[in-house]
Amino acid sequence: MRIPLDWLTARPVAHRGLHDPSRGLIENTAGAVRAAIAANYGIEVDVQISRDGEAMVHHDDVLGRLTEGEGRLDQFSAAELKRVAFRGSDERMMTLGELCDLVAGRVTMLVELKSRFDGDGQLPQRVATVLGGYSGPVAPMTFDPQQLTWLRQKSPRLPRGIVAAKYRPHPYWDLMPAWMRHGMGYLLTALTARPQFVAYAVADLPALAPLAARHMFGLPLLTWAVRTAAERQVAERWADQMIFEGFLP
Repeated sequence: MRIPLDWLTARPVAHRGLHDPSRGLIENTAGAVRAAIAANYGIEVDVQISRDGEAMVHHDDVLGRLTEGEGRLDQFSAAELKRVAFRGSDERMMTLGELCDLVAGRVTMLVELKSRFDGDGQLPQRVATVLGGYSGPVAPMTFDPQQLTWLRQKSPRLPRGIVAAKYRPHPYWDLMPAWMRHGMGYLLTALTARPQFVAYAVADLPALAPLAARHMFGLPLLTWAVRTAAERQVAERWADQMIFEGFLP
């Protein structure tokens, strides 16, 4: 029986929180999350694994773009990462558990699991454990179908989504095996992962595979990351909801 997911598409979703560096609101931090909650938007965040197996709320797998310091996140413990300063802000990195405590079920959360596509199951297993004890509306999603398999095995009642786009050279996507990076646009990654929704790049809509998933198989279709008026029109025409940034819907 299909799990009702109306809550997943009820409100626009703020990409990495409602961030605005000019206001000191840094992506994937508590301030950006609070801003999204105040505006009644859903929240999309990213998580990476720490050296000691904690799910940390951060997009990049290395320090330096937004933070002080350098090095891969998985070389630092959670305690060490929580002490890293964000430039232009007094924010600190959160664990996924701390994010859950902050949101406390007030808005929908989408949690994108980042991957090195190396078969490491630490992150999905930790995410499943943390979200398994969370009572609010939440759904993990990922480009990596193996991570969805681990999530399904660890926490089968947790809604799961596949993230996809048509391939073009990209440092993250180029970590994927060839079949995955060239097949994700056709949702080949969904065949074994058995997702319950799809998050597809707005730049690549309309496309046959996500529209078939939406109309033939009834999977909610979100689209990311919507930044312009033209992209908003695409989202409204082809998707059930948008993951947005840089404006207020």
